[in-house]
Amino acid sequence: MYKRLLALLIFVPMFLIAWYARNQRATVGPNEGPSVSTRTEPSRDSYQSRHDDPSRGERRDSRRERRENRQGPHAADKPGAFDFYLLNLSWSPEFCSTHPGKPECAVSLGFVLHGLWPQNNDGTYPEHCSNAAGPADPAAFRDILPDAGLLQHEWSTHGTCSGLAPDTYFANARSAFRAVRIPSTLSGLTQETVSTPEEILTQIARANPSIPRESLALSCGNNTLTAVEVCLDHDLHAVACSNVRSCRANSVRLVPPGASTQERGSVF
Repeated sequence: MYKRLLALLIFVPMFLIAWYARNQRATVGPNEGPSVSTRTEPSRDSYQSRHDDPSRGERRDSRRERRENRQGPHAADKPGAFDFYLLNLSWSPEFCSTHPGKPECAVSLGFVLHGLWPQNNDGTYPEHCSNAAGPADPAAFRDILPDAGLLQHEWSTHGTCSGLAPDTYFANARSAFRAVRIPSTLSGLTQETVSTPEEILTQIARANPSIPRESLALSCGNNTLTAVEVCLDHDLHAVACSNVRSCRANSVRLVPPGASTQERGSVF
């Protein structure tokens, strides 16, 4: 009698536990599990630029599906095999308002060079085309890329696809960056303001007669200006952008150089 009672005391709890676990699996479903974040780092975006970059706040391209988790060169991505360059000029005040410790944020700047990126007319772009070493003297390009981590990232991710030697690639990036004239309405901005993407790009086109409006695109995030981009051919001449989507916001906020995070949003 006592043995039967003891067996029941052991069996019943085990049966209840098994029944509960089976019901839980049925509720969740065979291919589901607990809610776990699957965010992959580095994640550049939430800034709506086209390429991720650990040194510029880990922003991500929100306009095209990025090829995530790629390691090393890809078989389809060969050095020099691309259609045009995308010169990205990052609006430093937006980035520095949340990353004040970055080297380029030590001074109040407007547009700064983010990168010179090989692109294809169909909207794709090559990355990590080889394991070639970067510049022998990275400090030689500190005037355009003060963060050594950013320089290495730009070379390994984009520069290796240019088909150029590292010094030539970054010298070209410097030349392309310096060739773009920023209108005084942007370079001399002293207070937060609001404008339309079209107004901003028209101002830049007017200040640069050699850059037609169709060679320009604007990047934004949370209705805030984040970058202006210029499409260039292999010889760094402006060409019409192909499959480069521009910011679709009705208006964007321009954070002035030196603005703190608390000062943002004062115009709304």
